Amino acid sequence: MWRTCILLPLAAGMVTAVTAENWPCWRGPRGDGSSLDARAPVHWSAASNVVWRTELPGTGHASPIVWNDRLFTVTAVPGLETRDLLCLDRRDGRMLWQQTVLTAPLEKKHTLNSFASSTPATDGQSIYVAFLDRDQMLAAAYDFDGRRRWLAHPGPFHSMHGFCSSPVLYQDLVLLNGDHDGDSYLVALDRQTGQTRWKTPRLHHTRSYCVPLIRPMAGHTQMVLSGDKCVASYDPANGRLRWIIDGPTEQFVASPVYSPSAGLVFITAGFPEHHILAIRPDGEGNVTRTHIAWRTTRGAGYVPSPLVIDKYLLVVSDAGVATCFEASTGRVFWAERLGEQHASLVAAAGRVYFLNDQGVMNVIQAGPAFAPIARNEIGEPCFASPAISDGDLFLRGDRSLFCVREIGARPATRGDGF
Repeated sequence: MWRTCILLPLAAGMVTAVTAENWPCWRGPRGDGSSLDARAPVHWSAASNVVWRTELPGTGHASPIVWNDRLFTVTAVPGLETRDLLCLDRRDGRMLWQQTVLTAPLEKKHTLNSFASSTPATDGQSIYVAFLDRDQMLAAAYDFDGRRRWLAHPGPFHSMHGFCSSPVLYQDLVLLNGDHDGDSYLVALDRQTGQTRWKTPRLHHTRSYCVPLIRPMAGHTQMVLSGDKCVASYDPANGRLRWIIDGPTEQFVASPVYSPSAGLVFITAGFPEHHILAIRPDGEGNVTRTHIAWRTTRGAGYVPSPLVIDKYLLVVSDAGVATCFEASTGRVFWAERLGEQHASLVAAAGRVYFLNDQGVMNVIQAGPAFAPIARNEIGEPCFASPAISDGDLFLRGDRSLFCVREIGARPATRGDGF
């Protein structure tokens, strides 16, 4: 059975009936920034439609995740050299507990990275986190009361740009990307014990920071990852390689997305060259010459992950140019400058949310023409990607975590069955 924190896309007739979702991991329940929430807020400012604001200890770029009435994120407290897991009450922003996962010297990092950039993941029973412990990757699991269940060091990690490997859950596994400037690897840990279940070496010993995308594609459950000078698909159950594309560049940060209607996987990258690739995922072996449906260098993003909504692929470059492509062909519909951006895109009810580094959220209606709906300012710089859950939008700024909800929308409440 295909079980993961990423939910299978719902049949078209079911989408309107199910709009309340948890946001359990990086880029939400499907790992692609999409939400089924028809009540996600559109208009707000620092003075309006902010239900609560909580100042967080320390700093970090990890996104918040949501499960029922609990909200989790991670932070680094530089003066104490700690990396902590935080639990808040999503209804009012109260800090319920703060648990130190790691105390260790702060690593070297890129100026745009943080010491707590890896977004946690949860299955409703445990919260899974990852940090850099000197020269080793550290992974750990905590229960909802903040008690540690296990801690593991699945492999070495060296990078002059720091660490950012967000855990992904699949069946009974915790999956982590170990691309680094050394013996790179992908690793799967047992969800209950933290023991290594499989470990697949990577070829090129090159850092990347991508979170893999797991989807049923071309008749198989595939885990697609860009990084290590390639784009590759693996079987998430055992780490076996299915297909690989060489390049198109050296380093990658943005996560892949998939369009079932177009039957294509999309990646945007990277460094030192910028590319967008549309890939047919039905190949085996090296498919560099046969399975690239279209490619372009126009509008490519390095850090912000793209988004597919209906027949549109939406990408934003780090410099802040948003571009809308026809997913099946790569034809450009529009391109607009929205401000320098490193947060990844999210979408709800046909609207795409572009959060720039200054904390300005541009809400755009997806379509063949540029159709801005709102421009909202929160009052803090923002590098973390947003989360959406049951009428609430959660934004993490430099200092604070914000819960945004349209005035008049019902307060979010949860039962055990949610």
